[in-house]
Amino acid sequence: MDEDAEFYRWYGPWATFTPPQAAELLAGIPVRWWIFGGWSIDAFTGQSRVHEDIDIAFLRSDLPAVLEHLLPTHCVWSNAGGTLRPLRTPQELLDGCRQLWIRQDGASPWLFDVGLNPHEGDTWICARHNTVRLPMSEVVYEQGGISYQRPEITLLLKAWRNEPKDRADLHATVPLLAPDRLAWLRTTLEQIHPGHPWLANLPTSTQES
Repeated sequence: MDEDAEFYRWYGPWATFTPPQAAELLAGIPVRWWIFGGWSIDAFTGQSRVHEDIDIAFLRSDLPAVLEHLLPTHCVWSNAGGTLRPLRTPQELLDGCRQLWIRQDGASPWLFDVGLNPHEGDTWICARHNTVRLPMSEVVYEQGGISYQRPEITLLLKAWRNEPKDRADLHATVPLLAPDRLAWLRTTLEQIHPGHPWLANLPTSTQES
């Protein structure tokens, strides 16, 4: 049995859920949210690929508002390292858990994956490397009425897994990045992943000139 089939056997299938559908479901929620992962790359490049799921981020402190908005119509589960637990109140969230899975009910496929992002006030903190910090205004941008994570930040997070889909996103995005965004990605990747193979695909300022 292949890895995907084994996953679905244990956890169940994922539905195809798109950014416009996410925007419709989250309409009226009184806190900031944005799309990250592969869909944020699609929004930036104008290209599209098959997606296993959709990733939606909230600030961790906004969890009470997220639950209040979703629980009347959807089931929320916390995912801590593959351990799934129903989440009905913020107090039930395990320490260190930063991921939620959402579906309509127990007989329905999963709709989307929520990332609970650490922050200090309006400063975004990278969940994997807490020394990487940026103002929220430099993390998120709006396109078509939907907020997306900036592509260079998405690529930084994708470098950790470095799967084929992540490398495809890298090659689609790098030629379109502005020089300052490309420089940030290279510098930050060098700091947190010295010697990472992706650095060979990120030109230095000398190469750009």
